Amino acid sequence: MSWIKPRRRHPAAGYAVLLLGLVIIGVAYAALAGPGGAASAATPGGPSQQDIAKGRALFAVSCASCHGMYAQGTSSAPSLIGVGSAAVDFQVSTGRMPGKELAAEMPRKPVTFTQAEIHQLAAYVASLGGGPTIPTGAQVSTAGADVALGQQLFITDCAQCHNFAGAGGALTYGKSAPSLTRSTPTQIYEAMLTGPESMPVFSDTTITPQQKRDIIAYVTETRAEPNPGGFSLGRIGPVTEGLVAFLGGIAALVFAAMWLTMKRREA
Repeated sequence: MSWIKPRRRHPAAGYAVLLLGLVIIGVAYAALAGPGGAASAATPGGPSQQDIAKGRALFAVSCASCHGMYAQGTSSAPSLIGVGSAAVDFQVSTGRMPGKELAAEMPRKPVTFTQAEIHQLAAYVASLGGGPTIPTGAQVSTAGADVALGQQLFITDCAQCHNFAGAGGALTYGKSAPSLTRSTPTQIYEAMLTGPESMPVFSDTTITPQQKRDIIAYVTETRAEPNPGGFSLGRIGPVTEGLVAFLGGIAALVFAAMWLTMKRREA
């Protein structure tokens, strides 16, 4: 080791040690990550390079005018780097995107792309910076889900906006929470992961994946429930019910007054 001592004071010694440290860190990371550490075309079930290339072409035609050629965002649309494939799948599959104008809330429109094209767009955006991925069939499966717990979670976290039956409702500043009657289990899961528009993000640490499945089970089961009380009145709560009761009560009073008046005239 005596040959090292006279070289420690060399001006390039510090740079050599730094370079050696970077090489060691790189080798250690590659060893720990292994061949499956990064997403690649060979990953089973992952997007292929062909899908990413097709998604890039679709993005350039339909999305780049607002979001920028590299999805970096512009003055009229936010950056998509890091939003993940789940956000793209949700926005496009529900008809909210693509849109010519960005507002506080994007209305639903007919879906522009096929399911395969949506996944290609999602694959391209995900390749730019990761983010939440599209949930698989097993992740959104309601087999064995606890519907009662799902109801409790939905009432606690969702009903104040979407109504206790998922029928939607009005929010502040002219906004509205959409109805969940047409949402698929995948879209509901993606909405909880990505928090579109005014909705908060419910990460897996806030609401676990199993609890998300419980909520989906409650929402989908509520759609098929009969209305033992008769007319559902849209299932949007006391607003319509109070209106019907008010109008019905006024009509009953008017008919009662007319009946009493007719009896008095006959006498």
